[in-house]
Amino acid sequence: MIGKRIRHLNRYREVATVLARHGFGLIIEEMGLTNLLSLPKRLIFQTQEEIDPQTVGARLRHALEELGPTYVKLGQIASTRPDILPDFLIRELEKLQDQVAPFPYDEASQIIESELGKKPTEIFERFEEIPIAAASIGQVYRAVLKSGEKVAVKVQRPQITQTIETDLEILLDLATIAENRVDWAKHYQLKEMVEEFARSLRSELDYSIEGRNAEKIGSQFKDTPEVHIPKIYWDYSTKKILTLEFVHGVKLSQFEDLTALGYSLKTIGENLVKAMFKQILIDGFFHGDPHPGNIFILPGQIISLIDFGMVGRLSSEMKYNFSSLVIGMMRKKTKDMVDAVLDMGIAPSDVNMKLLYRDVDNLREKYLDVAMSEIHLGEAVNDLFKVAYRHRIQIPADLVLLGKSLLSLEGIVEQLDPEISIIDIAQPYGKQLLKERFEPKNIAEKTWNNLRDTVDLAVDLPQQAKEFLRSAQNGKIRFEIVTPELGNFLKKMDRLSNQLSFSLVLLAFSIIMAGLIIASALGGSQPILFGRIPAIDVGFTFAFIMFVLLIASIFRSGRF
Repeated sequence: MIGKRIRHLNRYREVATVLARHGFGLIIEEMGLTNLLSLPKRLIFQTQEEIDPQTVGARLRHALEELGPTYVKLGQIASTRPDILPDFLIRELEKLQDQVAPFPYDEASQIIESELGKKPTEIFERFEEIPIAAASIGQVYRAVLKSGEKVAVKVQRPQITQTIETDLEILLDLATIAENRVDWAKHYQLKEMVEEFARSLRSELDYSIEGRNAEKIGSQFKDTPEVHIPKIYWDYSTKKILTLEFVHGVKLSQFEDLTALGYSLKTIGENLVKAMFKQILIDGFFHGDPHPGNIFILPGQIISLIDFGMVGRLSSEMKYNFSSLVIGMMRKKTKDMVDAVLDMGIAPSDVNMKLLYRDVDNLREKYLDVAMSEIHLGEAVNDLFKVAYRHRIQIPADLVLLGKSLLSLEGIVEQLDPEISIIDIAQPYGKQLLKERFEPKNIAEKTWNNLRDTVDLAVDLPQQAKEFLRSAQNGKIRFEIVTPELGNFLKKMDRLSNQLSFSLVLLAFSIIMAGLIIASALGGSQPILFGRIPAIDVGFTFAFIMFVLLIASIFRSGRF
């Protein structure tokens, strides 16, 4: 890490300076970077008057925008984690603008030629040199193929991969420093969050992944005429170039235009909810960023989704657990909700189950007197995830993304038609999932898998036991015994040792007395103490007293 800090020293200093300028200098100081980066003390310890009077969330948003594409994407991904961040930060991070100044056409042309082997004018019938959208990672051009299809061509920014990789190295280093020095960073597992963010961002740098995501979701709706997914043209796509069908339609955010065209907002809203729940509960592969800018309405009220850089994946087990959670919420059963949360995530060994039940029960009270059709599913799910996070239960990122997607969906539907009940529309999909769960075929398959796992465990047990014993013989096994009754245990052990010592003394004295008696019998006279007191009589008296005391002690201990 030291080598990386030296190699990227200017960028480290730039990041720290921007954060300090926006009022986060104390964090830099806490992490011990002030002296390392030679930052002026005046910048770190600004007065209240010198700091931008805007809210903390707004200052953070402006700092991330100033730091560039990596940090903008960091904020956008962080905005999908309402389980971790407070609502006021989420609201500000959702405002992060991914619109930046476009890079020159000449550079875009060079990238296309490098990736596809020909200049744009040789590949396309027409290629407009002015981009229709410019974002932090790439920009989009309108073009027409030689075959006449109208397409959108996404071109990645030059050197963006190197820029982002540098920033990711810095972020990981800063997260490591923070966890070692600051309690809140360790509690929030900041390093793990950065690693998760890095995986997500690197996948967005590969346009071929986005293309495959689009095709997979497209296959889900091949028999659903109400939903359209743009076609990918693989002959003109690489990791840095993505050519896809150009979508002619009205953005979902333009409600007035939709109404003017005579479209039914209620029908659009219901079809959108059905499309999302089909992806989530049936296919287990869903669009992870369904905000209005990524949804177009085509003639005939057809819904078209775009931008598949962020998607969620749910395994059969995750769908099962999510459906169990929703069922527990519908039944308003605290135990069912807690069991579902524990099955979803990874709970620490020392989780306080009593407090967890109490928190979930308090949450249940919030929805107790509310009709299920009126409950905001996304809000309820995210409330539960916040409770889980508070108890350090790690919920998989895809399930958290699901909760965020449901929140976005509810926001859109409420604007389209407040009378639409997401729960009512979701019920048929939930019933289908339940039906699949209890199908004899699926039960048999699950039983067979459990049986196979048990057999595998039994087969592996001798080998594992052998390895355990070998490790124990080599001194590699450490045992740690923790007992809340350790104090009482030690007291009892102390009393027992005293009684044992007392008994040993009595035994030793008895042996001495026996020796005196035998000596007296053999010699024909008994030993005298102080010239006139028989030693054997004194010994018997003393032994009797000790014996009485020992018996009394045993009875007093209750362990006769």
